[in-house]
Amino acid sequence: MSNEDITLTAGDAEVIVRPGSGGRIGGLRIGGTQLLRQGDRFGCFPMVPWAGRIRDGRFLDGGVVRQMPLNSPPHAIHGTARDGAWRTARVTEHEAVITHELTDPWPHSGRVTQIVALAEDSLTLTMAVETYDDSFPAQIGWHPWFHRTLDGVDVALDFTPAWQEERGADHLPTGNRIDPKPGPWDDCFGMPGGVDVTLTWPGLLELKVASREEWAVVYDEQDEAVCVEPQTGPPNGLNTCPRLVTPLEPLEATTTWSWRRL
Repeated sequence: MSNEDITLTAGDAEVIVRPGSGGRIGGLRIGGTQLLRQGDRFGCFPMVPWAGRIRDGRFLDGGVVRQMPLNSPPHAIHGTARDGAWRTARVTEHEAVITHELTDPWPHSGRVTQIVALAEDSLTLTMAVETYDDSFPAQIGWHPWFHRTLDGVDVALDFTPAWQEERGADHLPTGNRIDPKPGPWDDCFGMPGGVDVTLTWPGLLELKVASREEWAVVYDEQDEAVCVEPQTGPPNGLNTCPRLVTPLEPLEATTTWSWRRL
């Protein structure tokens, strides 16, 4: 099938899936209101086979040091799949399945599958990384850009993490866990019970970002948008907290955004 845009609808919710633009969610409208910042770099893109930054673009893969392109010097950031082509495997009214074959500069072959499932009051994103031969470390994450302001109303963020990863001068976790600090943030937080962050535009909408994963990066240093990014490990996690993909055991993760009108 092609990589043309896909539109899913459920009730008054509409999602645009863009396989040809890095497998990103190009838009989420609820009652005609667009929740995601628009543009080729925005929406909500998949972070895979790693999430956030890798220090100096290097990670240990078995006994081999791998070098990724420094697309956010001095680091490599957000994986390769958001810059690659995805293909549509299956579409129904409420669900789309898209796939991406891992390729250079990633040193291993493998397939990423993303399932986008829309209900009247929720959007569920599920991603899996599979390998057919050799094992490798990987991460999964999502990077949504939610509009800070809807209809003139600014968003409020509410979450209760167990800890914050101390951020070094190089923007990467130092390995120390500290008490959560007030924003603005470009920081990783630990939530052992699962990611649970609520965005509220008072009088308009409440949206909850949830995941069974225990890591989330919150980025709200831009005027236009706030980002709540569930992921399977912290930034630089290929080095500090690797999750192994094997032929018998893919890496899978899910996030659900649920909403209600206020």
